[in-house]
Amino acid sequence: MKKGYSFEGVVNGARFPNTGIITGYDKEIRLKGVLKGTEGLVRISRQKKNYYEAKMVEVYNKSPLETEAPCPHFGICGGCTYQELTYKNELKYKEEQVRTLFKEAGIDTHIEEIEPSPDIKYYRNKMEFTFGDEYKDGPLSLGMHRRGKFYEIENVENCNIAGEDFTKILTNSLDYFKGTDLTFYNKRSHIGNLRNLVIRKSITTGDILVNLVTSGQKGIEYENFKEMLLQIDLDGRIVGIIHTINDGVADIIRPDETTVIWGQNFIMEEICGLKFKISPFSFFQTNTNAAERLYEITQEFIGDIKDQVVFDLFSGTGTISQIMAQVAKEVVSVELVEEAVEMAKRNAELNGIENIEFIAGDVFKVLEDIDKKPDLIVIDPPRPGLENSIEKVLEFNPETYVYVSCNPTTLVRDLKRFMEKGYKIERIKLVDQFPRTPHVEAITLLVK
Repeated sequence: MKKGYSFEGVVNGARFPNTGIITGYDKEIRLKGVLKGTEGLVRISRQKKNYYEAKMVEVYNKSPLETEAPCPHFGICGGCTYQELTYKNELKYKEEQVRTLFKEAGIDTHIEEIEPSPDIKYYRNKMEFTFGDEYKDGPLSLGMHRRGKFYEIENVENCNIAGEDFTKILTNSLDYFKGTDLTFYNKRSHIGNLRNLVIRKSITTGDILVNLVTSGQKGIEYENFKEMLLQIDLDGRIVGIIHTINDGVADIIRPDETTVIWGQNFIMEEICGLKFKISPFSFFQTNTNAAERLYEITQEFIGDIKDQVVFDLFSGTGTISQIMAQVAKEVVSVELVEEAVEMAKRNAELNGIENIEFIAGDVFKVLEDIDKKPDLIVIDPPRPGLENSIEKVLEFNPETYVYVSCNPTTLVRDLKRFMEKGYKIERIKLVDQFPRTPHVEAITLLVK
């Protein structure tokens, strides 16, 4: 089959993350974002070595899994993918895709039943909204990128994974900036002011931190913006308003300069009986209640470590480090982002924990200089997985590893290397941290 070839087909399988597949041809056909069971007109868009990429250009019959989507933005907003599934079917669908990954990789292991999120709606504790236009040369918009679009922004005033406080701040901020002469930062011309509005809210304390991100091309008048925010009737309470200047051309939030407009530059969160200060750019799990279950299951996997030296790699703000330090002999916590390490140190002081050594630096380089022998290594890497640090991690050869992964695809790749080095998968369990999206966390216990 060549590019542009069209045929009528039924999606008869699923591949992680959220990719429908059609088999029965000379190569597998993959359709990103199409549910298993969907029937329609398929068009080949690209030929790869081992598979075809295709699009469903016309749907004849929806998947039997589909129900009416409860969010009015679904299908337009690119934030969610599984709004049209019942939660029970969503969990089964995620499980199926992960099990397929392991089967195709030749890893024969029992994957325990997926742990559901305690909350399905309004679970997010952080939202990054983007300024733009609803369509080319259209009115100012603030919300999420439209599905499949790089420039157009969908207002999401009825988002059902972010709580009402998020949408109140969003809609009031949009109305405010529509009344100013400020323009959104144009990603084509790199001209303009308004880039992002980032809101963090503590699920346990109700603290809210608002971060306005702009370019440095024009001064921002703070006072009226601050007063507008403080007058909004919210369930939580705004404890800090900050302004970040970001002049990078990439569509990511990179703080060149940060100013506290009002209040403080952090919120307080509580998890597993510990308190955490979360700063504007600290990594913290976006689903607090599900994260607590993730850490409880991780503790269960780890077991008794009272006399053990533990390494926590890619440790972020040190959540897992502090949970383990309460029962371990000593914890070495390694994280690349210096701000996160500084916040982790403060959080350990806040919780009265003293048996953690915090190290800021690239895991691969830091491990070359550590002379301690760990009994257990906990790994919680970013989406690309261990990459070039895996051999250095394996050199320590502890009795046990616990691998917490947010990307089953790179997890499977890395687990094969652990198994080659003589480790076996003792347990593996999925935890749904991200309802209504294709993402899922996996906790794996590896024993020598």
